[in-house]
Amino acid sequence: MTLLHAEPRGTRMSSTRKLVFFSLLVALGTTLHVAEGMIPNPFPFPGVKLGLANIVTLIALYFFGFRDGMAVALSRVVLGSLVGGVFLSPGFLMSLSGAVVSTVVMACLLGYAPCFSIKGVSVAGAVSHNVGQILAAAFLIQSQTIFYYFPFLLLAAIPTGMVTGHILDALLTRLNKSGILQEYASRPL
Repeated sequence: MTLLHAEPRGTRMSSTRKLVFFSLLVALGTTLHVAEGMIPNPFPFPGVKLGLANIVTLIALYFFGFRDGMAVALSRVVLGSLVGGVFLSPGFLMSLSGAVVSTVVMACLLGYAPCFSIKGVSVAGAVSHNVGQILAAAFLIQSQTIFYYFPFLLLAAIPTGMVTGHILDALLTRLNKSGILQEYASRPL
């Protein structure tokens, strides 16, 4: 089974070009995932990150849809944890569950809720990432007391989601003006 589905001839992008673009997204997402793990936490709450790798997942969802967006999210988490030396640790499982939940939520909002801006989708992704992490942590430690930490994570998710959404919005605007990615878009920009 391949990560990318075969495209008929004459579509907007050849499968080779799509594979190259997909690979670049995975590499960039992995790099951001690892780099962000090395940055000291600027927030007063432990475990809070800016979520820069989420920008790459949103780009994949925006241009290629759910299947490829999920593949980018899963690949960046697995590769990032392998590079960071935390594969199959509790941190990996929490990151993986957060990535899966947030990718599903963002894909649903992009596909079925056009009233949400890309910034709104990013904030929803940040919040749902924290929901996934809290659920994984509750399962791992077998305690419901972890849910008391959720309001603090929510407090951090809103501004971090706004920042990543703003970065992505600026990036999409610039790419749209330059016309670089017009052939890649699965939907109009």
